[in-house]
Amino acid sequence: MATVVGFPPVTYSTMFPACFHLVTANGKAKAVELTIKQNEGSQSEKKDVKKGWRYITQRTFGHKIRLSGSSHTGVQSLEKRHSVRNIDLEDLTLLQVLAVKALELSAPASDVLLRNRRKNWIQLSGHEGTIAPAGPGTIWKKVNSDDGEMEAYKKLVTDVTSDVVPKFYREVEYNGEKFIEIQDLLCQFSNPAVMDIKMGTRTFLENEVQNNKARTDLYEKMINIDPEAPTPEERESGTITKLRYMQFRETLSSSSTLGFRIEGFKTQHKTQTKDMKLVKTRSDVKTVMELFFIGHEIVCGQLLKRLKYIRNKFEHSPFFQRHEVIGSSILLVHDGQKAGAWIIDFAKTKPLSEGVMIDHVKSWSVGNHEDGYLFGLDNLISILEDCLKTES
Repeated sequence: MATVVGFPPVTYSTMFPACFHLVTANGKAKAVELTIKQNEGSQSEKKDVKKGWRYITQRTFGHKIRLSGSSHTGVQSLEKRHSVRNIDLEDLTLLQVLAVKALELSAPASDVLLRNRRKNWIQLSGHEGTIAPAGPGTIWKKVNSDDGEMEAYKKLVTDVTSDVVPKFYREVEYNGEKFIEIQDLLCQFSNPAVMDIKMGTRTFLENEVQNNKARTDLYEKMINIDPEAPTPEERESGTITKLRYMQFRETLSSSSTLGFRIEGFKTQHKTQTKDMKLVKTRSDVKTVMELFFIGHEIVCGQLLKRLKYIRNKFEHSPFFQRHEVIGSSILLVHDGQKAGAWIIDFAKTKPLSEGVMIDHVKSWSVGNHEDGYLFGLDNLISILEDCLKTES
């Protein structure tokens, strides 16, 4: 059952992350109405709250902010050259908006988060504004009305792959929209480099291409991308089916040949890059990978080991044996010292029909439900091995 979050005006005497956790712990809380008094809470709780906010502000602003006050936990001053009230929210990231508004003891942080989703937290792919930080160590992700991704996360909690996917905490309903609260995979890293890799040889569901209607609009899209792509028959009719168009789209990247494509990446000292249209061949992918690791080649070996671990888990997972995994990604993260990789995004992960078996390696044809996930993972592992050989 979803936790319904409805915060009335709150005095941030004990700070948002602590009260948010206490109110919604274990996913069992119902509609919430809170009034937080400044002197409530034990001394140990107050100390934990201050420690938590030093952590989040250090992550947010890049340095420690001293929290001061009397016997209660309210933040009464911000010992920094610039006052919180003089900071223009338009110049801040979404995470900084959260910290500023909470330190300013004003509107509920949950409202601030969702009103400012245009200030995107690190999001390399997917629909803009679907992810926002919820508190130290967790994020909220908007889910579709069919609840497919939510159900996938619930099943993965008890699967053998539970340690290679983000931890699932609860489902949330806020202002008529549904969210899941999951682990923030970046919180354990300092200034991380991040890469989103879309896995599989196809990124569309079979039911999305069952309509065989010939369409002129898709033909126009195709020739706008590649005027030489249509066959003579397609040129004559000026139409193509959606299946033809979707298969054409997959050939533009490395998805159809390598079983994965790089959606976007961010190095430690560069802005994020999302335009990966020209990264198609194995050589292209290897070049981008080397750029991702440049100056920190030691983490390449760590990620290679982690990807092999993920492959073994995936192959022996009851969940993945019974599902086709479409549009899912592997998130690579490193900060030059340590590295991690996780399977993320399950909005198009669907249970297989009774009697349907797939191995995630075979080529896809209409009706066989193969997704090519392990085919892609094997190629990704092989390219990282090449990167290590080059470095040696």
